[in-house]
Amino acid sequence: MDNKENINNYNHGINLVERKNLVISGVKKIENFDKEQFLIETVMGMLLVKGEDLILIKLDTLQGSLAIKGMVRSLSYIEENKFKDKENSIFNRLFK
Repeated sequence: MDNKENINNYNHGINLVERKNLVISGVKKIENFDKEQFLIETVMGMLLVKGEDLILIKLDTLQGSLAIKGMVRSLSYIEENKFKDKENSIFNRLFK
């Protein structure tokens, strides 16, 4: 069994403690991140985490889990079509 099939078998869950410690399960990959936001592909869709001083604490690709520390301001799921449309429109505006 390859790694991607293994991750898909895990449930997706989010555990946030005092808005400072975030643990996410069911993570497929991290698209990008910095100290203000993480864009994460989960088994349930794209998840955007916004906050301040966000730090990647632990990434376990075999278990599909991720731990982030910092002040979490928001968690939101992004429809993949909307995400791709936004991405395309930004590039279209830059290269016009």
